[in-house]
Amino acid sequence: MKSEWIAKHEETEIKITNNWFSGEKLYVNNELQDEQLNFITPSNMTGNLINNKGEKLNIKTNISGFFSVSCRLFIDNRKVELKQTK
Repeated sequence: MKSEWIAKHEETEIKITNNWFSGEKLYVNNELQDEQLNFITPSNMTGNLINNKGEKLNIKTNISGFFSVSCRLFIDNRKVELKQTK
């Protein structure tokens, strides 16, 4: 089973994927920034992006769940809305 979430921040696309076989992955503009293979504990992934002002912002995300999977995304310690696409 594969799940995927996408968010936009200014001109940056953030994609988070979860797959039973290949684990969890965090992409920023289609570039892999973090990945984990967890079966029991919630995954915590981090990355960064550069905003329109040239500032580096921290990204953190976590995926949890067993029968249904949920994902949360924070940019610069602010929660960002995600759209689940798969």
